[in-house]
Amino acid sequence: MVLGSLDDDFDDAVDDVVVAIDGPAGSGKSTVARAVAARARLRHLDTGATYRALALALLRQGVAPDDPEAVAAAAKSVDLSLELAPGRTGSVRVLLAGVVMGEELRTAEVNRAVSPVSAVPAVREQLVALQRTVIGLGGVVADGRDIGTVVWPQAEVKIFLTADAAERARRRGGPGAAGESAEAVARRDRLDSGRAASPTRAAPDALVIDSTNRAPEDVVAQIVGLVEAARAGRSR
Repeated sequence: MVLGSLDDDFDDAVDDVVVAIDGPAGSGKSTVARAVAARARLRHLDTGATYRALALALLRQGVAPDDPEAVAAAAKSVDLSLELAPGRTGSVRVLLAGVVMGEELRTAEVNRAVSPVSAVPAVREQLVALQRTVIGLGGVVADGRDIGTVVWPQAEVKIFLTADAAERARRRGGPGAAGESAEAVARRDRLDSGRAASPTRAAPDALVIDSTNRAPEDVVAQIVGLVEAARAGRSR
């Protein structure tokens, strides 16, 4: 695993809040996080994309996702890095061997592989270190499974975004998506919440938001309000 160097033109740490948005698959974390980052003028880091990129790399190498020892050994040589957008906003890009990753991270094959791969403790340790290189700069909205509990528990705004399994499966079957059944989503929930390393769960001080019957814009507005409150608290 190669920790990516950050943009050399990017100046030192940003004196702004860190927002942690956690939740299960299909809860809308990335959609909401991107919108919050845009409205609040923060960077966005989709930490799940780092696990997907690693899973894709291992699949390309022919490594069985359900073989923890093989996954841990192969992960060490994967050239995975993060790249900041110019300035202090925009999405952090995930690069695999120097190539920006996109829709290839959302295939059904990667969907099946990412949970067992991300359950390997050595993988989580390596990717958490990579994610912290960006989050440590400040001024970022990070979404994932364990941001508020493991990756950055000192985040000033912590959200646990959820929705019922049927709704999450419906969202994951949208245009361009590989799609998953409610049963597949429930299976991922069991794997992600039951793993020994950084299980998916809400931090004790996180605000739990159920997005099942809420418009994304409503959820985004609520979180942006919390960001502004956190900023105001900093200025006192």
